[in-house]
Amino acid sequence: MMDAVRVPRAGKGRPCTRPDRVLGDKAYSSRAIRAWWRRHGVTATIPERRDQQANRLRRGSRGGRPPAFDTEAYKHRNDVERCFNRIKEFRAVATRFDKLATRYRAGLELASLILWLRQPAT
Repeated sequence: MMDAVRVPRAGKGRPCTRPDRVLGDKAYSSRAIRAWWRRHGVTATIPERRDQQANRLRRGSRGGRPPAFDTEAYKHRNDVERCFNRIKEFRAVATRFDKLATRYRAGLELASLILWLRQPAT
């Protein structure tokens, strides 16, 4: 999933494959995921799970330091969650009727397009 990340550029050119920052919830808090983003030069803003925090504290100085966490940047994750909730208004996307991933993605893109077209012009 992480290899499929594409960030559109403002002007011409290919989409960027390395965003500046990635926001994730506690489900993505693992050493492997954080290392993957670090290798690719991306700042990961993911809160640490309580069990990981307790394990790190239990080990004392051998547990290492806590991962960096920017609370101001993490507040913007709410926008992403609201977008997911709006997309899940479409029954086919919410229940995943399609068996093939390509068809599910097409339905997801159609739902996103419909939501985008419904927005009032500013």
